[in-house]
Amino acid sequence: MTIRAYFVDGRPLRIAAFRRLWLASLVTAFGGSFSLIAVPAQLFTLAGSSALVGVSAAVSLGALVVSALGFGVLADAMDRRTLLLAGNAGLGLAYLGLWLNTVAGLDSVAFLLVLVAVQGLSFGATMTTMGAAVPRVVPAEQLVAASALSSLTRYSGAVVGPLLAGVLIPVAGLGSLYLFDALALIVVLWAVARLPEMPPAARKPGGGGLHRMLVAVLAVDLAAMVFALPYALLPELAERSFGGAPGGGAELGLLFAAYPAGVLLAGVVSGPLSRARRHGAIMASAAMAWGGCVVVLGLAPDLRTALVALGAGGAVNFVLSTVRNAISQAYTDDGLRGRIQGVLTVVLMGGPQLANVLHGFGGAALGARAAVAVGGVLTVVTVALVIRAVPELWLTGARPRSRSDC
Repeated sequence: MTIRAYFVDGRPLRIAAFRRLWLASLVTAFGGSFSLIAVPAQLFTLAGSSALVGVSAAVSLGALVVSALGFGVLADAMDRRTLLLAGNAGLGLAYLGLWLNTVAGLDSVAFLLVLVAVQGLSFGATMTTMGAAVPRVVPAEQLVAASALSSLTRYSGAVVGPLLAGVLIPVAGLGSLYLFDALALIVVLWAVARLPEMPPAARKPGGGGLHRMLVAVLAVDLAAMVFALPYALLPELAERSFGGAPGGGAELGLLFAAYPAGVLLAGVVSGPLSRARRHGAIMASAAMAWGGCVVVLGLAPDLRTALVALGAGGAVNFVLSTVRNAISQAYTDDGLRGRIQGVLTVVLMGGPQLANVLHGFGGAALGARAAVAVGGVLTVVTVALVIRAVPELWLTGARPRSRSDC
């Protein structure tokens, strides 16, 4: 195998329709990250209260959940290109509203919260419909590669976007960031408008075994996020376990940076995933490996060990999310893809929030180190129980659906 074979598989980018979808996701990943930083910063400046920032997050998450489930149903009943256009147009309107609210000096908190809700609704629509649209344009044998490209884009945007926003806000101001987001959506709308039509497909009867397997996939993913995502406890670990300064410091920054660094590294060298066949076994193994990394993090004697554990955890989580996406797309009947993607979107967005709640209470009751380690153990045990209950998950990947199944 050549060195090139180890790098991310770019074959799906040769398909014009996927290339346009990927361009849309690329712009959204980076541009959307600007407003995700700018809105909380503006709310805190206006009200001087972190509580209002929390309210904003709750409004956004609630709107996204409602939208993901609703648009999941619509994606199985309407042209998916039309829904993508509507979702991205909604994002553009939200960004324009945020820009006008800023440059006009309205500084209305109520208006900001309304725009946050519109943004959440639009994100839910685009994320759900995008996941349901990809299998229409990419051959089944390239779904893992397409998922790897999409995951790499999403994680890169989550890292680079906030960094750029933090640098640009003092220089260009909040209004400029909102305007950039709005202008970027013009590129997205152009890319989506050039996609082929994607009318709804007839739902095929049966598939109970596949539905059971898909539930197992979601259970593994939710366990890995809820039990083993320790972001809420990183500040305490940085200060009390690794000698960081109160209120933040280099140790905290390194802990938060280690995970995405591992994700991005795994994404760059994800080529072998495209040739794998036992996707279910890979996903379950990655979830248990993530749990093991979190146990190491909880028991880490020093900062270096903790950083290695988080970096390795980021790498295996990239594998987990990439393969999970491919499984959910390849093994779902096209007449149900929208609804499955809607549920998956809710899991992806709600799981980390639930993890923060559980780890916050767990850290207060057990201490940060113990709570993190217990979360890792629970992940390994839960995934093992899911495999025992649904053994077909371990064999998933030998026969993905072909495009003719759609």
